[in-house]
Amino acid sequence: MKKIILSLSIFMLAACQNANAPEATNIPINTLALTAIPLTSTSTSTPAPTLQTTSTPETVKISPKDGMTQLFIPAGTVYMGGLDVLLDSDEIPAHKVQINAFWIDQVEVTNGMYGLCVETGTCRLPLKLNSDNRFDYFENPEFQDYPVVQVAWYDANAYCQWSGRRLPTEAEWERAARGDDMRTFPWGDEPPNANNSNSLNSVGDTSRVGSYAEGASPFGALDMAGNVWEWVADYYKSTYYATSPGENPAGPENTAGNNFRVIRGGSFQDSLLNLRIPNRGYEVGPDPFVLPPDEAAYGHSSAKIGFRCANDN
Repeated sequence: MKKIILSLSIFMLAACQNANAPEATNIPINTLALTAIPLTSTSTSTPAPTLQTTSTPETVKISPKDGMTQLFIPAGTVYMGGLDVLLDSDEIPAHKVQINAFWIDQVEVTNGMYGLCVETGTCRLPLKLNSDNRFDYFENPEFQDYPVVQVAWYDANAYCQWSGRRLPTEAEWERAARGDDMRTFPWGDEPPNANNSNSLNSVGDTSRVGSYAEGASPFGALDMAGNVWEWVADYYKSTYYATSPGENPAGPENTAGNNFRVIRGGSFQDSLLNLRIPNRGYEVGPDPFVLPPDEAAYGHSSAKIGFRCANDN
C-alpha cells in the first residue's frame, strides 16, 4: 500500500505535536444531517451529526437510498498533480483538467449506511468487523455514524451501485477537494492539525464523519483529508499524468498484472505528506481472472480505507 506507512521522522514529529490533542467535536450549523441507519431492526441508532455546508438548497440533495447528503460540484477546471515542494514522481506533470458537473457525498459512507446494503443481501459484510483499535466497531450502534472500513474496492463499488451512485474518478475527487485554486489541503494551505482533520494519529482511530467543520473543502465536502483513505474508480499507474486526457479523465486502462486501484485522502494515522490533495495512494483491487469466493476477486481491505460515492445527476 503505497505511502500509507509514513517516514519515521515525519510521524514522530506529528505524534509529539499532537499527543494530547482531543478529538474534534461536531459543530451544529444547519438542518442538513446524515440519516443514521441501524444495522438490524433491534439496533439503537445514535443521533446523526449535523453537517456544515455553505451550499444553497439547489446544490444539495439527500440520497433516498441511504440518507447521504450530496453536494453539487459545478463543471470547471482542476489543477491536478503536485504543486508544492513535497510532490512525488506519480504526481507529475501537474496539469489542468476540465471536469463535467457531478455530485459527491459530503462525507464518507458510514457503518449504518453500509449496514442497510448488507441487510438487502447486495453488499458483503466488511471482511473484519473491527476498526484499527476497536474490537467491536461495525455492528456497534455507538459507531453507526463512523466511516465503514475493512471494505475492498469491490465492496465499495457494489455499495455505490446499490445506492444509485458510483465511485468518483480520481479527477472528480481532486476537483471536489481542491475547488478552483491550487490549495494544498481541502481547507487551504495550513498544515493538518487537530481542528481541521483526524490526522497525525492524534485520535488513534476513525472519527465520527463530519466532525471537522474547519476542514471543509471549497464545496463543503468534509473528511477529504484524514479519517480514512477513500477508494476511487481508477486503476493506478504511476506515469498516467503524462498521458491523461484534458477532459474528464477516467484513469488508465487495465493491463495484465495490474489490479491496483487508487486511494485518496490519507487516514487518521497520516501526516501532511499523505494528506496533501495531490497525493496518490493505491491498494490491490479485484483480480478479473478469479471468481468469488476467492478473496482475490474482491481485492484487499484495510482498517484505514473507506469510501464515498458520486453520481452525474
